[in-house]
Amino acid sequence: MKKIGIIDYGVGNIRSISNALINLGADTLLTSSRDEILNCDGIILPGVGAFRHGMEKLKEKDLDLILDDYIQTNKPLLGICLGMQMLFDRSSEFGDSKGLGFIEGNVERLPFQENFKLPHIAWTPIYPNSNLSWVNTLLNDIDINSDMYHVHTYYVNPHNLDYVLSFSSYNDFQYCSTVKKNNIFGCQYHPEKSGVAGLSVIKNFMELA
Repeated sequence: MKKIGIIDYGVGNIRSISNALINLGADTLLTSSRDEILNCDGIILPGVGAFRHGMEKLKEKDLDLILDDYIQTNKPLLGICLGMQMLFDRSSEFGDSKGLGFIEGNVERLPFQENFKLPHIAWTPIYPNSNLSWVNTLLNDIDINSDMYHVHTYYVNPHNLDYVLSFSSYNDFQYCSTVKKNNIFGCQYHPEKSGVAGLSVIKNFMELA
């Protein structure tokens, strides 16, 4: 049984993620302990709310340093929503804030579009970056244009488009919705709230662990 740790730093929808993992047969652990994190087969970094607050909460428990040690093990790390955004270099939310810096790129506000409100809250399809295959990734066997549940005002803008596994669109604006760099993965959407397709994403993560 795979041991999947969920980072406990006071920011995130932990119950839904934990329930999804348990239903899929994972040994699930809510933790902020360095030893426990390094001993897990896979780690999920959840998160909701503001980027700066999330980073402050991580640093209070030295989790920024612990996660940096963890990714050196080549075991998989999955960031969800704010957790995905914090994997990047910086965010412009409420002023410039430094992220974990695991993936090169920035977090930016979705542009204003007349008659389209922010935050973007919707079931929104994901579709592939033509440069990358979904085989043996987080999106293995996921149908193209599967709807995933998105709740966000900011989006990630990777410097290298080869890190983009999927795009989504809010009206006319295309943004990165799934990212991969080596053993580091991120979903802008909430797979734990995205029905059968979302559970398949979590199952794929478990199989990568």
